[in-house]
Order: sequence, then C-alpha cells, then structure tokens
Amino acid sequence: MKSLKTLCVSLSLVASSLCAGSVVEFIGMDAPSTPEKMAKAYSEAKVIIHTANGGKIERALSYETLFGVKDKVGTSKNPAGQLYSMSMKPLMDPFGKPLIAETPDSNSLLNVNGSLYLVTHYEYDWILSDGSSAEKSETWYERAPMSMTLTTIKQDAKNGKLKAFDQYPIDFSKVGGIWIPCAGSQTPWNTHLGSEEDYDLYFTAASGKEYKKAQKGLKAMSELYFEGKQQAKAYDYGYITEVAVKENSKTNVTKHYAMGRGTWEMAKIMSDEKTAFFGDDGAQVGLYMYVGDGAKDLDNGTLYAAIWSQTNEDGAKDGGQAKLSWIKLGHASSEEVSRWKEKLTFNDIFEAYAPAEFDPKKHEGFKAVKAGHSEIEYLKLKPNMERAAAFLETRRYAAYLGATTEFNKMEGVAFNKEDKKLYIAMSYIEKGMAKDASFAKDDIKVAKNRCGGTYEVGLASNIKDSKGELIASDFVPTNMSVPSALLGEEIATDALGNTCAVDKIANTDNLFYSSRARTLFIGEDSGTHVNNFVWAYNVDTKKLSRILSTPAGAESTGLQVVENMNGFAYIMSNAQHQGDFIKTMDKDLQSKVAPKIDKFQAPVGYIYGIPGL
Repeated sequence: MKSLKTLCVSLSLVASSLCAGSVVEFIGMDAPSTPEKMAKAYSEAKVIIHTANGGKIERALSYETLFGVKDKVGTSKNPAGQLYSMSMKPLMDPFGKPLIAETPDSNSLLNVNGSLYLVTHYEYDWILSDGSSAEKSETWYERAPMSMTLTTIKQDAKNGKLKAFDQYPIDFSKVGGIWIPCAGSQTPWNTHLGSEEDYDLYFTAASGKEYKKAQKGLKAMSELYFEGKQQAKAYDYGYITEVAVKENSKTNVTKHYAMGRGTWEMAKIMSDEKTAFFGDDGAQVGLYMYVGDGAKDLDNGTLYAAIWSQTNEDGAKDGGQAKLSWIKLGHASSEEVSRWKEKLTFNDIFEAYAPAEFDPKKHEGFKAVKAGHSEIEYLKLKPNMERAAAFLETRRYAAYLGATTEFNKMEGVAFNKEDKKLYIAMSYIEKGMAKDASFAKDDIKVAKNRCGGTYEVGLASNIKDSKGELIASDFVPTNMSVPSALLGEEIATDALGNTCAVDKIANTDNLFYSSRARTLFIGEDSGTHVNNFVWAYNVDTKKLSRILSTPAGAESTGLQVVENMNGFAYIMSNAQHQGDFIKTMDKDLQSKVAPKIDKFQAPVGYIYGIPGL
C-alpha cells in the first residue's frame, strides 16, 4: 500500500502531506446483524481520497489485532493484561490464577527516533479466572491496582502492517502505583499522557456508600500493590500521569499534581503546549482548564473551572447551548501539591456535614454543594486551605466557589487547531444536567438523553476570569453546544435490544480529531447499543460513517489516529469487557453470540488500510 503522498506524485498531482485540495471521505459499514459478526471486532468500511483534479483513491479497511490480553508478547513471561505489585511481582486472583485485566484502554503509538512503541492502559479488573465478576465477588476486591504496558512494534516496510515484537510492564512504584488508568492522549512533545479515573478513592465526608467504597479501594492498594507493607492514601491518586519513552525501551513516569485531582478520563493539551482540558467522568462533575506557566510545563500552573450560562430555553432537547465563563481556582507547583498530599487529609481542608447531620442554626458559614456525586454535602473551608483545596479537592472547591458541577459522564476530549474548536464527549446527558428545582445551584437545564452527545466548544483569546484577570491562554472556551449529527437519539427497544438509534452515535466516549482528514473520530461506551462502534464525522461535510464494530457488550477504547507513520496511517482501537451484554439485548440472540466470545481475550489493535495522510 503506497502512501497518499506517493500516490499523488505518481498521479502527477501537487503533493504535500495531503494532496493539495484533496478530501478524505469514509464510506461507512452496516451494523452487524448475525451472531458471527456481532461476536467480533471488524471493519468493512472504506476510505476514499478525492483528489483536487477529480481523481479518486479508494482503499478497503480492516481490523488487525496486535495482541490479546492473554497473549505473551516476545520475551515477556506474563500475559499482556497481567497486573503487578510495587515490586513488579505478578498478582494472583483468589483462585491462584494470574490476575489479568480484560480492559485495555488508552493507546499511544509513538515514533521515538525511528523506533515504534505502544503504551497501553489496563483500566480495571472485570472478571476473575472462574468467570465470576470481580466487582461482585465476596472473596475479592471490587478493584485492583492497575497497570500499563510498553510494546515494541515492528512495521512492515512494504504493506505497513504492524506487529507486536516485545513487551514490558511499566513500573509505577516511584509514584505509588496507578489507579484506574482510563483514556489518554499524546503530548505535542511525543510522550504519552495518561489518567487516573478515581471513582473508588474519591474521599467523601459522609460515612455512606461512597466513603465505604473509598476504604475498599485503599485496602486493595495497601494489601495488593503495597504487599501489606505500606498504607495507601486517597490523595495519592486521581492525577494526570505522563509516560516518556526512551529509545532503549525504558520509561520515565511522572504524576502531574499541579494539574489537579479528579476522576480524570483524560487530558488534552492545546497547540500552545501549556493549556489543557480534562474529561471528568462521573456524576456532578465540572469542566476544568489548566494553564501552565510556560510551554511544556505541566508542573507549574493555574487551574480554572467553568460556569455554564445556558442561552436556550429550559428543557432544551438539543443538549443545550451555553456561554462559558471561568473561575480561577488557584496556582501551584507539583512540588507544593506533593507536600500537601503527604500531610493533609480531607478533614484538614474542609469541615463537612451530610444532610442528616447538618443543622443550619448551629452550623454557620457552610455552603451546600453537589460535586462528584449526587449527594449534597455541606462544606466550610478551613483557614488558609484555599490552594490545597484547589488541587487536592478540585471538584469540591470549584463547586464551593460557584463553578458548574452538573455535567454527567464527561469523557473524551479532542482539539481542532485549524478551526480553534474543542470537542467534549458527554456519554449520558442526564442527572445533574437535567432541571433540578430541588437544589439552589442549577445552571444546566436540558432534556434527558440517555444516548448522550458530543459537544463542540469555541475557543478564544484575551478572555478574563470572573475577577477580571486576563487568562494567559489563547484557547479559552467561551461557548458550548452539540452539533445535531453528534446527538444521540432514544428509541423504543428494537428487535436486537438497541434502545438508541443504531445509525447514530450512542454514549460517545473516546474522541480523536485528525486535522489532515478533517475528521472527528468517535468511539462508543454504550449501555444502549448491543454492539459499540467507532465513527468518523467529517467536520466540513457533516457526514457520519460507521467504520468499526466491536464484539457485543464491549466498549470501544484506545482511540488514536496516527496520520502518517512512514507513509501509512492507523486508527488505534481496542475492545474491553467484551461479552458484558446490555440488559435489553434479545436473550435468544445473546445465547447465540455468547459462546463465540472469549471474555478473557480482549484485543488491542488498529484499523488498517489508510494511506499516510
């Protein structure tokens, strides 16, 4: 397969990274309708390059698996999805079998001075070796300490196909281990930027189910990861993590504490190399912006939180339209935050009461907030704790200052530099985003949409924060809405069990924007589609094309578009927790599909067939 540039030259066309004036079009595929197709990851889509002189270059696409989580790659003695303790000892499940994560998530395919490396996340442990649910097990932990792998990749010079050559687990012992690494991105300086989706260790004030789950998470880290030799602390987790890869297959891991603490799905850095935006997963979450003191500085900077000011009518069915303004939370260095997290606990930062314990006559100066979960908390900031609160309790402090913490299931983030736009996935538009007359703070008032949507955000320069101070970034969000093609559509349950329109995106999750293709790629994590898909949305033509189907029950993860790697383009894509069928799936169909899926062998792979753009 020749690169697009080579094809352009051979056709006597003007050549650049993409033929001048050429347009990339994806021809979509049908949704799977047979048990055989529903049980596998595959593509029957096509890509067409429309050249400036009316020519056409057409290629068929396919899905290629690099490895499955049970596979031992190269010299590795352990399966790819194996989890480890701080001493890199393989962890065993309660049945004495290797503890393997069936949940490959983020990918970063990196070219390091001519050598190809793939960084891959393993998000959580879903199923034990006897086939039982890890989360529901009475003899195991709801979650376990997780891992990433570094895989050396070889590329066939003739056809561009990739092969996993060798593999190594990445050591996180210098930063206290890793907790639920979800999605990720690549920095402008060619490193991997990961995340910690900190559901379980989110330290709540009340002694309810959230607090109990946090204690279970800390117990798992202490007993499994630290091998019972060290007590895990909640404030050690919930950060953006960078993995720098060296030519000798060595890695350097850094947690960027100055970027704040939350349930980070991922972070995306803008082209100024200092402004970053986050996907903050969960209920009652916010939209946050980090602005570094300088380029490539993720350890000295300022955190901001957005206020949503809705501009269309209450109950908007289009996902809502809003103007955005920004509250400055604080400025800090990672070194400062690292010191604070070692000596402070939640009770050092806030005085807090749950609703049942709160008495407005006795407890003066408290504010009611919903941040990170739907429960109300009454908070009062303790003296001189403003900066610690901003970086260790980012969501609570944002809500405390009046920022909007009503977004729900905020997932992937992508950046369109040419049009100066940001794209943000909202997997389920519901809960805090719906009108709530019972709570005083109710900025977002849109109609419930279980199918979710992808928001388009306009970015601008010379914007001031809520106190009139200039924000030192040319990429400050000022407005937010959902393009109609990117809004999901609820339907009555169809014959297969879909509850959202199958020819529209449902429960958008992973996002990646390709400038050269002028295309936003979208991966689903849907509880409303029987099979999840990867879509291509051309931002100029507004055409939406299905280009990949994952096994029934599996979430589409690991989305990354490599526009040109030695003359070939790749769309990295994994499938996790396959066979985790949605409740509405037709039971007779499910009985035919289930035997064809190996729940223990989630694939890490890519969409193949695209010339280098």
